[in-house]
Amino acid sequence: MASSTEHEIATSPGDVLRPRGGQAGRVMALRGIIAVIFGIIALSSPHLVVGALVIVFAVFAFADAILDFIAARGFGQAGLGWGWYAFAGIASIAAGVVALVYPRETFLVLVLIVGARAIVMGFLELGASFSWRTLDSRWLLGLAGLASIILGILLFASPSVGGLALVWTIGIYAIVFGVTIFVVGLRMISRSHHAATS
Repeated sequence: MASSTEHEIATSPGDVLRPRGGQAGRVMALRGIIAVIFGIIALSSPHLVVGALVIVFAVFAFADAILDFIAARGFGQAGLGWGWYAFAGIASIAAGVVALVYPRETFLVLVLIVGARAIVMGFLELGASFSWRTLDSRWLLGLAGLASIILGILLFASPSVGGLALVWTIGIYAIVFGVTIFVVGLRMISRSHHAATS
């Protein structure tokens, strides 16, 4: 008969992560793909994006919020910290609603909204990278968070930046953020598959 210590070891967060880590990894990878697609659109059609930036940003924020909630549930089931992503989802929804409620406000307001969201997301990603001690390559989350914070600071420092330059900045940021999150997701999937086969 197994002792209580053996039972606790068998049900550690690492063991729970094995069957569910793949699902959480796929969500992370999907977040990355969506961010990269958004960035490519921003770089390839900047004038189109400038004209419809409010709607595009709102849709992106809502889609990211949904994936944040799914990721929070997956990480919660895996025994990892999920509060960061639940709060990020709420922040994304709030940002999207504000953008839609005031679509005719000056472009400066949207710049500040984007900057504020980038800073919030950056700190959330940094917090996740420090708290998820069992996650491989968590430095990538920290890198994504640092990129978000830098973007937000730059937007607040120069709120009068031209619309075209802002779109290019957001596009590059979205691609960098998406690639890093996509790599994190792939590594989580690989780790889950390796754990399952071993």
